[in-house]
Amino acid sequence: MEAGLVFSAADLAQTRFAVSPMWEVVTSFRQLLRDANSHPLHRRWIEQVRPRFLRAGLDRGRIAALVPAHGYLADFLNPTPATPFPSLSTELDAIVRTPAERIAQDLKALDEHHGIRPNPSDIDLDRLRDEILTYWELALAPYWARIRTLLEADVFHRARQVAEHGSARVLGELHETVRWDDDTLRLVWRACGLTRDQAGAGLLLVPSAFAWPKVLTRSVAPDPPQLAYPARGIGNLWEPRTTTTATDAVAAVLGRSRALLLAELDTPASTTRLAAAFGLSAPAVSQHLIALRNAGLVTAHRSGRSVLYARTAVADALLCPAKEPV
Repeated sequence: MEAGLVFSAADLAQTRFAVSPMWEVVTSFRQLLRDANSHPLHRRWIEQVRPRFLRAGLDRGRIAALVPAHGYLADFLNPTPATPFPSLSTELDAIVRTPAERIAQDLKALDEHHGIRPNPSDIDLDRLRDEILTYWELALAPYWARIRTLLEADVFHRARQVAEHGSARVLGELHETVRWDDDTLRLVWRACGLTRDQAGAGLLLVPSAFAWPKVLTRSVAPDPPQLAYPARGIGNLWEPRTTTTATDAVAAVLGRSRALLLAELDTPASTTRLAAAFGLSAPAVSQHLIALRNAGLVTAHRSGRSVLYARTAVADALLCPAKEPV
């Protein structure tokens, strides 16, 4: 099966890239609903996050009613980003403003595609926003510096390619199931493809960490169609990044204990786990983490009764040798 999105010169001129936190919310949520062995690329992340996800009951909450493990998901969860790098709060504000008729259409589509119709109480938009924020804090926020770096690198690379080679070539290199042919973007084997009569002008291209291995689409007039595709370099996303040389260099500035704690935070962790790993007292670890947080090197994220600490992009730059995505 093949669908085609025809482009005019004006459509090409209005084609743009954006990093969308909400696309990462819905695609990562699906990864947690599926068997981890079905998508081994994200197994390391899934093994860390799924226990927290299940304890919070998110697999049977409001998001789950709108985001099935496969197939169609509620389109209103992916509003069109107004800027290349919108914040999660900006996208949540757009979701809360969704017109009732748009929600009704999406619920009807969920019923048609999956034979399920969420209860109206599940579509309380303020409560839905709160649940998305809960999910974000336990599943994505501790990893966001790493994920955002990957997505931004993809955008900058492809923008450079557009400047050097033109939009048509870049569109033809997005994914193995996407090809450019005679002013038309064709999606091969898409049950729910892109056509110009279903959406507005232009095209919004959204690199994603969790859409892998597929491309996903959104066609809601009058918005531009959206295409979420696997970002470049995704195969290295969850690989350990620190090196002994870099850790030793940072230790000369911060002290060995704090440098080792930063290195250990290649995977987000709680104070208790860090204390056990290094044979330190919890108060000592907490004191180090406070100092690192005040310096902008770690962030803290609430997960139930515990707090997870994660390295920031600044700390990653200190501890992780820069690599060009492949």
